[in-house]
Amino acid sequence: MGFSPTLSLNFPPSSYSKKQNPPPIFISTNASHISLLHLQRLYQSVNLSPERFPRLNENGCVEPVNLDKLRIAVSNSSVVVSVFCKRDFSEGDGGKRLEEFGLSGLIESAMPVSETNGELVGFGRAVSDNALTASIYDVMVIPQLQRIGIGRRIVNRIIRVLTNGGVYDISAICSEQERLFFTACGFGNDVLGSTTMMYTRTPLNYSDHQDLVKHAGRKLLLVPPPIGRFPSQG
Repeated sequence: MGFSPTLSLNFPPSSYSKKQNPPPIFISTNASHISLLHLQRLYQSVNLSPERFPRLNENGCVEPVNLDKLRIAVSNSSVVVSVFCKRDFSEGDGGKRLEEFGLSGLIESAMPVSETNGELVGFGRAVSDNALTASIYDVMVIPQLQRIGIGRRIVNRIIRVLTNGGVYDISAICSEQERLFFTACGFGNDVLGSTTMMYTRTPLNYSDHQDLVKHAGRKLLLVPPPIGRFPSQG
């Protein structure tokens, strides 16, 4: 799911109540439909980062992800799902626009949503070996459209693409706060009892060795101990 310094699922309630019909959306699995700039803004809108150790600004919010890294991540993802919605609905004032613009607003609202006339409001991706296993990352929906089922539709579409390709060993990388969401999407504890572990490099990892760990900016470098002087040849 990436890094979330604040709970990305803990936003104010959606503008759309359960009694209302959800706004029209367009779901795409075509990576070419995604604008990297729009995707970068989507990460920021939910305060989420795909990086393990993102930079934070003075307010504790994630800095924009590097576009070159984002391009590489998207191009190397096995499944990419993007969700588009017309701007008026994503801002929660679709009905107001119809009243203000009359017939023209009605005609515009009746046009099917596409990647060309819609705004990117949701995203999710999976990385897979395309044969045996896959992992789901970065499932997110803008705050205004959360809790109306879009996130679940993203996950379901990812699972459908993977299982159609014969991949059934699917895991979801998520925070503890996001566990309930993935449980609702059909995920649970591994029947084999395995646990996801993340590689971390800290000084404690090497306390039993003579190697030294030194800081280099945000990175930690493993430096071997000096070999010592060569024996004299005299």
